[in-house]
Amino acid sequence: MGDTLITIIAIALAAVLMFVFPLMTMSDRTDDVSQLTVETATTEFVDDVRTTGKITMDKYGKFVENLSSTGNSYDIEMEAKILDENPGKKTTQASSTKIGENVYYSMYTSQILDTVSGSNGKKILALKEGDMFSASVKNTNTTMSQQLKNFFYSVTGNDTYTIAASHAGFVTANGTGN
Repeated sequence: MGDTLITIIAIALAAVLMFVFPLMTMSDRTDDVSQLTVETATTEFVDDVRTTGKITMDKYGKFVENLSSTGNSYDIEMEAKILDENPGKKTTQASSTKIGENVYYSMYTSQILDTVSGSNGKKILALKEGDMFSASVKNTNTTMSQQLKNFFYSVTGNDTYTIAASHAGFVTANGTGN
């Protein structure tokens, strides 16, 4: 009886070692590749907007397509901080580029998408030199790696994301609107 119990335990342990751990390792590597893809796509998208000064639906669509190629779904948040042309200075200094005197107003994802989708007649959001643009991406689905970790370790929660990237910077070129 004792030999049978040990044999059953040995077979169960062998099954775990032969199938579950390689599956966990492969799913972790898949998440690593997805993470790298998301970081690269986010950096390229933000840098393209920064260097051209333009956000178009084509650029955004290509960005979303690159993200979806990983097989995951993502929450994309964008913010454009627009340098106010007329901040209504209360000082007598002539230079509007001095630190502490610049006033920015923000446009967020829904406002940016409304502008570039052409709902207001424009198909482009033109930024100017000195504006700031940022994008942040987080996965919204549960990856295989998260599911296995939840099953074995109970480490991650439902609102925990494993794949995320963000990038931001100053716009270096003036975009021309249509």
